[in-house]
Amino acid sequence: MKPAACEFPLALIGLLQTCEFIVVLTGAGVSAESGVPTFRDAQTGFWSQFDPQELATPQAFQRNPDLVWNWYEWRRELISRAKPNAGHYALVEMERRFPDFILITQNVDSLHQQAGSGKSAELIELHGNIWRNKCFIENAILTKWDETGEAAPRCPRCGGFVRPDVVWFNESLPQVELTRAWQAAQKSQVFFSIGTSGLVQPAASLPYIAQQHGAVVVEINPDTTPLSRDASYVLRGFAGKILPALIEAVWGA
Repeated sequence: MKPAACEFPLALIGLLQTCEFIVVLTGAGVSAESGVPTFRDAQTGFWSQFDPQELATPQAFQRNPDLVWNWYEWRRELISRAKPNAGHYALVEMERRFPDFILITQNVDSLHQQAGSGKSAELIELHGNIWRNKCFIENAILTKWDETGEAAPRCPRCGGFVRPDVVWFNESLPQVELTRAWQAAQKSQVFFSIGTSGLVQPAASLPYIAQQHGAVVVEINPDTTPLSRDASYVLRGFAGKILPALIEAVWGA
């Protein structure tokens, strides 16, 4: 059952009707509503014997590139079954409503893009994209490579192994994307934190950066997080229910 319009604070409704610069940060909870298993929940069957933190590292890839590549191929197959949910589509509607709208995501599954996000506004992928690949040595995005009979393909330029374009443990976030995210948070009037645990840095700092620069921070999450006590508004529930109801409350059916 979705929240009724009257369940949203009138001050928040009024703010969203008049503000111009919205920034949204999404985390694994949004994808989980589409059936995408969280990082650890995905470890089933053969892969249950491995710790994700022992596979998703540069060191693991150097030790056994075929093992890590096969794990990501398996994860891609899992993700390929998922479709955008009502929360994804509601964010596309929000993107259409605001003059300035920036979506920052920690998710790597492209479900936001499948729903239509990023067509008229900026979309920042903090942790990369599991459907892109790059050279492990040159760090350059690749769309074609040499098949050598190994599970992990080879870069056609340097012969290095091809890896998923995602951020692994022991790696820094891409500086360009991180800088864009900081700048967006600083300029936002309203900052939404949706479906994220608030534990993974540096993304977890973004709502606080926004707040320090005068933004109203809204958390949407079924669970309590470290941000809950500091957010201006906490809307307790799943994004797929809260966001469509919020849009109806602000702009009507």
